Amino acid sequence: MSHTIVVTGATGFAGSHVIEELMRIAHKDIHVIAACRDRRKLLPGFTGEVREGDLRDSDYRDRVLVGADIVCHCAAWSSLYGNKKQSRQLFLEPSLALIDKALEWRVKRFVFISTTSAAAPTHSHEPLSPGIKRRFWPHLNNIINIENTMRENAQRGMSMVNLRLGLFAGKRYSLGLLPVLLPRLRTRLTPWVAGGRTGLPLVAGKDIAQAVIRAALAPNLQVYEAFNIVGPEIPSSREVINYICENYGYPKPVFSAPFAAAHGFAWLMEMLNPLLPWEPLLTRSIVHLLKDTHASNDKAEQMLGYRPDIHWKQAVDEQIQAMQADGFTGMKLSKPVNERDL
Repeated sequence: MSHTIVVTGATGFAGSHVIEELMRIAHKDIHVIAACRDRRKLLPGFTGEVREGDLRDSDYRDRVLVGADIVCHCAAWSSLYGNKKQSRQLFLEPSLALIDKALEWRVKRFVFISTTSAAAPTHSHEPLSPGIKRRFWPHLNNIINIENTMRENAQRGMSMVNLRLGLFAGKRYSLGLLPVLLPRLRTRLTPWVAGGRTGLPLVAGKDIAQAVIRAALAPNLQVYEAFNIVGPEIPSSREVINYICENYGYPKPVFSAPFAAAHGFAWLMEMLNPLLPWEPLLTRSIVHLLKDTHASNDKAEQMLGYRPDIHWKQAVDEQIQAMQADGFTGMKLSKPVNERDL
């Protein structure tokens, strides 16, 4: 059976890996359409169809889905702190409008990239569980809004697949926990949270691509289905930080704080932020990311045949080495608007 697959955010982290994997497995029954804002940023060697434009543009949303039967929505604008208006305008509203347009065009399947932290920490082991909104994290709430919209519209003739992914790591990724963590380690003020005992469900770009493509093509899924997608092994945050410090020369944390104290300190940093010329040292969203999700690949392995290949150390090495090659010095807690992948 032939398929026409639209990959939004084709120049971003997840989208570029999906495109790369589709190029590797390409055959005559799969027609790939890369949807992006700037074709010059696509991976070298991509020979599929390109539909260039901005998902905020209603005319472009109409054009980008012509002939498609599967949409892999990898486009994102993200923020770990504040930026409520930008997250709504650059991510939530275009995503909801894209779902509406996909329903109008009678697309057969819509695959969305979410996060294992959507329902953390007590419900994330079950990927079908509703997300739990957090007042301190507007962007996470928008992700949950999209999840809820998919549930509500799943009976309208389009299969909806929600992938709750672990923490991204690997080449071509300039956002996320590692770029936030590394400059903060240098301050020597970053503590072990809960002794560093909680797990960090890191997942590499290649494994994300495998999961997205399997979710796009898997037969006989429910009208709304959801999966947790993490790497082959979930290390503790202490293991990850120790590995980074020992291999890349960063200082290790010298004290520990329980989650309650870390939340309180992060809240104080956020309150002081308007008075300071730099971003908060710690935010409640970062603390939230450090909480255990108990997510596993069991359901994805059983129903999708998903088996991740990339060990977390390899993903960390690839990301840090790429950051060093690019002259990385630090990052903001939101994705710069001129680099968004919408």
